[in-house]
Amino acid sequence: MSSRYQLVQTATRLELQDRLDPKVGAVYVDFVEGKARHRLLFGGGKGQDIAKAIGLNKHKDLHVVDATAGLGRESFVLASLGCQVTLLERSLIMYELLADGLKRAAATEDPQLQSIISRMHLEHTDAHSWLATVKFQPEVVYLDPMFPERQKSALVQKEMRCLHEIVGEDTDADSLLALARQTAKLRVTVKRPRLAPELAQLKPAFVISGKAVRYDVYLPYLESREQLGTKNKGSDCID
Repeated sequence: MSSRYQLVQTATRLELQDRLDPKVGAVYVDFVEGKARHRLLFGGGKGQDIAKAIGLNKHKDLHVVDATAGLGRESFVLASLGCQVTLLERSLIMYELLADGLKRAAATEDPQLQSIISRMHLEHTDAHSWLATVKFQPEVVYLDPMFPERQKSALVQKEMRCLHEIVGEDTDADSLLALARQTAKLRVTVKRPRLAPELAQLKPAFVISGKAVRYDVYLPYLESREQLGTKNKGSDCID
């Protein structure tokens, strides 16, 4: 980890603190209060753009793989809407923050929150390796590659500065999209800044766009699954 940032266990939570600029505050994961609670209560339910982009207007009981979990905010929203969500995070620092946030939320006496957290399953792993070896097809793979740095607000600066320093750029996002399309059963949903180029310069099947971000939705590579089935035809093994 950069010497500028350090994980600190406080009396209440695990925090990522900026040693050079402590006034900006710490980065931590909180599914109990703040933005998570507000979005849970007032976010718009299945009318949210992310819910439509995932396909919750057409399907129920979706298993979503959040291949770039980050701070886990979108995963929390999807789990609150009934999805089973597998969160993949390759950064050990981010994984530790997420694990702490999930643990604290699960320890509350709020039945609704406990139910949501029970649908979130965190793994410390590289998404490429996980997707390449998974033995089942999740209905949806969700990708939220690292956004370019912005200079809009102190909060965005703080979080994005930390994330860029700790995680770095997602330079392999294009190849991750291809792998996700080989793995997903129904669709791959990619979150992008509204004016950013498409991943791998590939036009999506359709787009759901908001004021600041958009969701590019890609169909899976169905032919890859068919070819896989042809290769395995006649075998007693079931993938």
